[in-house]
Amino acid sequence: MMPIQDALEALNGKWKLLIISSISLGNNRFKEIERSIPKISSKVLAKELKDLENNKLIKRTISDYSSVLTEYTLQPHAETLKDVLIALRDWGKLHRKAIIDK
Repeated sequence: MMPIQDALEALNGKWKLLIISSISLGNNRFKEIERSIPKISSKVLAKELKDLENNKLIKRTISDYSSVLTEYTLQPHAETLKDVLIALRDWGKLHRKAIIDK
């Protein structure tokens, strides 16, 4: 049970996997990530990005040329979630169909 508990603690909440997915799709700036995820607030996004950074899943890079230019990229450790995200997406499609087609 401990490995599952560790995974849930690192990825808890409804936003973290969506943020990782967004970054993996090339949304590397704060506003790009925010626009790609419906209904997430700036405050929540900032907190979740910090949590993901603390868990070594993303890297925050501030440009040498401008403190305004901050980019987020996936760490190699986050790349290991690819199969998990694909499985969740596929299960979500099946679940949505099961619920809607009742």
